[in-house]
Amino acid sequence: MISIIPSDQRYHADHGWLDTRWHFSFSDYYDPANMNWSALRVFNDDVVQGAGGFDFHPHRDMEIVSYIVDGALEHKDRLGNRHVNRAGEVQVMSAGRGIEHAESNPSPDQPMRLIQLWVLPRHKGLEPRWAQKPFTKEDRKNRLLAVVSPVDGPIERSLTIDQDARIYVSSLEKGKSLAQEFAPGRHAYFFVIDGEVELNGRKLSGGDQARIADETKLDIRAAKDSELMLLDLP
Repeated sequence: MISIIPSDQRYHADHGWLDTRWHFSFSDYYDPANMNWSALRVFNDDVVQGAGGFDFHPHRDMEIVSYIVDGALEHKDRLGNRHVNRAGEVQVMSAGRGIEHAESNPSPDQPMRLIQLWVLPRHKGLEPRWAQKPFTKEDRKNRLLAVVSPVDGPIERSLTIDQDARIYVSSLEKGKSLAQEFAPGRHAYFFVIDGEVELNGRKLSGGDQARIADETKLDIRAAKDSELMLLDLP
């Protein structure tokens, strides 16, 4: 089963400093029929204007992943971590029993774009932690690059979370193809960050998403140069 949701069907809100598109219920958008896909609870496509950001606020019992598409994201937390993430970089914050953090665009005048994902953890009350890794466009060129994987089954070079889930990104050139196989009973989630592709023969453009269940193989072909994200979920 592959259910495609076009970009214009996403919830959209423009707050001036933040132009956001939410794929699932979040904040003041609530739809009981659109709460999650497997362990994926939140998928937000955010554009933060220069000097904008989210001030310190708390989280608990959630695996929070940020993927920087364009620009830079400055992270600060009460554990003492502080870092500026650049395009292509990924950070993971395991909120565990509780963490406070702030995220902002350090540029005074240039917008930044990030994908923010919340994944439900398998266990509650874990030790909070934060980690970050840089990845380049060359790393993901014409391949599915694993940037996040399970803490008890890590993929080399990836960050880890407390869930049987893997997150891949790809920069797929026009005319190139990729294939990914899945174990029976798995779910998947596919997002076209930019570009245009065919997924098992079905067209998706920038901003489109696909919610996938009980497919043992996905074939991806780029009709244009494309930036992609794929999640392998329980």
